[in-house]
Amino acid sequence: MRNAIKRHGLSIFFGLIFVLALVGQSLAGLAVFNEDQQSHGLPPVTYVDFVTSSQFVVDVAENWQSEYLQFFLFILATVWLVQKGSPESKKVEDAGPGDDRTELIGKHARPDSPPWARAGGWRTMVYSNSLLLVMGSVFLASWLVQSIAGTVVFNHEQLEHGAGPITWGQYLVEADFWNRTLQNWQSEFLAVGSMIALSIYLRQRGSSESKPVGAPHHETAVEAE
Repeated sequence: MRNAIKRHGLSIFFGLIFVLALVGQSLAGLAVFNEDQQSHGLPPVTYVDFVTSSQFVVDVAENWQSEYLQFFLFILATVWLVQKGSPESKKVEDAGPGDDRTELIGKHARPDSPPWARAGGWRTMVYSNSLLLVMGSVFLASWLVQSIAGTVVFNHEQLEHGAGPITWGQYLVEADFWNRTLQNWQSEFLAVGSMIALSIYLRQRGSSESKPVGAPHHETAVEAE
């Protein structure tokens, strides 16, 4: 058990803090929601009612979609674009999807390579882009959930102010939807851009996201030996 935890420590760590943060968000959100209910003379809701409400779902979904969009764009951009001096980038001369030999595809696959890497045809093509496909699919799914839940929340606020409800299609062009969306996108783009640029000049000893402490600033995609 101890060895398994050590081997998968990074995934376990982020899985745990994700669950803790999500639970914390739900508890804090419930408190805020019930305070608002009380100020309007309405009864409080239960925890289960809140976490299954559109109010909670839209807040979670709008964060998820921006995170997965960040990774989708970063994965796609790093195929073709490079940043000299950053460990987050391939070397300048390696820009592009690479050849079969470098990617260990088909006849160049190793005995322990995934089966679809050496299968050829559509299976290798799909597997070659599987990370991008999954990230993009999760982004689109969470963005759809955000838009649907956001429509419900928006219409509830409309009714409170004596205005009529709108359709899902109408909500997609509403300022409220794009305000929720773009305020998350810009923060994700800033974070990724900062990581790429700052890692050229700054170091973190022992981290795979950093070049070795003594590596020159101009060296790209450098790992400790």
